[in-house]
Amino acid sequence: MSEPICSVKIPVGISACLFGEKVRYDGGHKRDAYLTDTLGTYFDYVPVCPEVGCGLPVPRESMHLVGTPAQNRLIGIKSGTDYTDRMQAYCDRTIESLRTRNLHGFIFKAKSPSSGLFRVTLYTPEGMPTPQQVSGLFARAFVRAFPGLPCEEDGRLHDPVLRENFIERVFALKRFRDDVAAAPSVSALQSFHACAKYLLMAHDPDGLHDLGRLAAAATPENLPGTLAAYETRFLSAMGELATTGRHVNALQHMQGYFSDRLTPMEREELADVLDEYARGQVPLIVPVTLFRHYIFNYQVAYLMQQYYLYPHPAELKLRNHA
Repeated sequence: MSEPICSVKIPVGISACLFGEKVRYDGGHKRDAYLTDTLGTYFDYVPVCPEVGCGLPVPRESMHLVGTPAQNRLIGIKSGTDYTDRMQAYCDRTIESLRTRNLHGFIFKAKSPSSGLFRVTLYTPEGMPTPQQVSGLFARAFVRAFPGLPCEEDGRLHDPVLRENFIERVFALKRFRDDVAAAPSVSALQSFHACAKYLLMAHDPDGLHDLGRLAAAATPENLPGTLAAYETRFLSAMGELATTGRHVNALQHMQGYFSDRLTPMEREELADVLDEYARGQVPLIVPVTLFRHYIFNYQVAYLMQQYYLYPHPAELKLRNHA
């Protein structure tokens, strides 16, 4: 099995300022070179700027959210103009148009009152910041319309663990849609689940069991509902951060398929490398590379098909962090 090289780029939404478009309130942009140059090799970005989209000029007055977590309004800081209804109308029509774009994820601009996904500060009517935080109006509407779809903020993608999790989810969803949803069948679903076993084990063992029951119970008659339920639970499971302990557990389960073929020295080598990884002395790519060597050397067919071995392109070096 080869790593997931996409001949067609994956559609992913992005805040337009991160893409380099000069749409910010001050007339500037927040182009992120990693997003545009590195991930742009694999992602076909769909830029979105809610402020420009709803007809506001560039430059424009800055805005913030005023109110409570349950009820808040988008207010111009200098003029006091309430832009909420205008922005909500934009959100409603844009969400509908994005349903046709087959998005596999979205990267939002942090702290934006329209596009911030987490920790957008709420203000009092007098303009004082409060301890309360919410999502921006557009980000909030997007997540509600596309529950479970991989979403992140630009700032959080500087964290190597969160970055790997987001990108891994995007590629996993691409595989599901290509291998199962594009040509639905019971066998396609069950084959996908078999190939995703250790990827899921590293993220969410309970999710692995739930998804296994769904796949096993699939029939031609219940397939549409089963596929919808499977995708929802799959995205939820993949949203759980993989941990060192779960990676070790997944690798140890995989070793059971070929351990009896190893020499005592080879078994000792695997044990030593796993221990070094568990203690944080080497990154995940070290044991995974060694496992790949033995799996392909001994032609362990079931493991050769595992998405866990190649969850994303090696060029991204996502498993190289300590």
